[in-house]
Amino acid sequence: MARSSVRGEGARPRVPQAGELGWDDSVYEEGGDAVRTADGDGTGPLGPQERGPLGGDDDGRHGITGRPRRRRRILRWSAMVLSVLILGTAGAGYLYYRHLNNNLKREDLNIGDAKDRAAKSKPNAAGQTPLNILLIGSDARNSTENQKLGGAKDTFDTPARADVQMLLHLSADRTNMSVVSMPRDTLLQIPNCTDTETGKTYAASSSLTMTNDSLGRGGPGCTVATWEKLTDIHIDHFIMVDFAGVVSMADAIGGVPVCVDANIYSHTSTGHGSGLKLEEGTTSVKGKQALQWLRTRYGFEDGSDIGRTKAQHQYMNSMVRQLRENATLSNPGKLRGLAETATSALTVDQGLGSVTKLYDLSKELKKVPTKRITMTTMPWVYSSDGNRVLPKPADADKVWRLLREDIALDGKDKKKTAEKTSSDPAAADDKIAVLVRNGTRTSTLAPVSGRASAVSELLVGEGFTQAKADPSTVTAEAATVIRYPSADLEGDALRVAKALGMSSHAVEKSADVSGVTLVVGADWRDGTTYKAPEDDDSAPESAKLDKGSDTSACMHVNPDYTWS
Repeated sequence: MARSSVRGEGARPRVPQAGELGWDDSVYEEGGDAVRTADGDGTGPLGPQERGPLGGDDDGRHGITGRPRRRRRILRWSAMVLSVLILGTAGAGYLYYRHLNNNLKREDLNIGDAKDRAAKSKPNAAGQTPLNILLIGSDARNSTENQKLGGAKDTFDTPARADVQMLLHLSADRTNMSVVSMPRDTLLQIPNCTDTETGKTYAASSSLTMTNDSLGRGGPGCTVATWEKLTDIHIDHFIMVDFAGVVSMADAIGGVPVCVDANIYSHTSTGHGSGLKLEEGTTSVKGKQALQWLRTRYGFEDGSDIGRTKAQHQYMNSMVRQLRENATLSNPGKLRGLAETATSALTVDQGLGSVTKLYDLSKELKKVPTKRITMTTMPWVYSSDGNRVLPKPADADKVWRLLREDIALDGKDKKKTAEKTSSDPAAADDKIAVLVRNGTRTSTLAPVSGRASAVSELLVGEGFTQAKADPSTVTAEAATVIRYPSADLEGDALRVAKALGMSSHAVEKSADVSGVTLVVGADWRDGTTYKAPEDDDSAPESAKLDKGSDTSACMHVNPDYTWS
């Protein structure tokens, strides 16, 4: 289906808008400050004199004594708002429910070719299935508001880029959540994508391309396709927000506490930087300042995109704690304002395109305790020019494997993983073509000369008569791995692994090979018998973990960006 806002046909009764209820219609006035409403604080339809505390003790006394009618009135209002937002019942409730649904923007989930898509996640023994959701932050400057917030006037109305990309993995049993960011300047292959609205096809990139370009190739469905091709992880949903959406969401939440270890001003003499200016310590950021925090590169740590992703993790962890711990969602006015803001700010896939589905998702996410939320950045290495990054061989693959197999990155639910199986039957051994490459080089050791030839001869002796060495390629691979390009060769690759005594988890799908390819790694530099290393299913050391429960997290400020 093409992207749409899926609006109903024909005339329908007019739905009251947020501004008529005393809410904040616009995000910012000219000076950049949050707009205040007629009743003074923009918190919603309850006036200051009606917003008394609702705390009580065991004998029924309340913060404002002798006012039971007010308490009942507030509780009735809460019930009404919840029924409108969640149940969408008859009459005005249904109209408002439909109004919120119409706020949502919807696009197709995956617009890549079928051959590049990952298989759906399999349920566990209890019949529970994990969820994988791609979170996308768009730098679109296709509106006056986004242009004002994003700057760079020369990019107005140009194709949007996916400057924030995070894969959220919710475990099948809902006990833990792992979130992996990919730096926006990661170089990879973007697959073939077809814009379902225009019919335009964007050919697969012929060379390594920055991952944030994927959004401009037909929309978020191409970013999803890019992630699936890289990770072989099936993505169930995506949620995308732009500059203005970030600002309005931060305001609706009421601010998010963030921390810096020194005064920071993200600004250079040449005009670069987000403009973020904070004092040392913890500050509750919202509105434009929240957007600046999420976009800051100059000023955090080494000034790279890696520091920015760490700051984004701190923001998200803190936001989750805010939503769970403070009273934002118990205040009916704020609850309704958040619902209005969220539905207007988000673009989602068709499968997540209603208020009830978003609410159902939120209930699933809420099951995870904060202490079991773990965030990290994809293990990476610098590209040859030092200006971009690449997925780190072996380490990035291990992170993707852990997510595919529903193993928590925090290491708290270690379990023995079952061997992989395939619905693709293997061909006879003498019919399987295997290309053997030498990957025994390390940062300290030269490659073992002739290693690919020795192992290919071993395979021939085992009956794989079409095995041959690739004399032209010497790579650096920490662990021996077997790669295959498409599902129709998975069974063949697993058969080779079994013959060599390798774990099926050393077999992976890859777009970098054209057939079954065995890369002999640094863990098999000699001998004719492969000894599989013990794998404790823990995250690699290069995947630095940020804990959702860590309230002491504080961004390190580069000394060149401090002020006094």
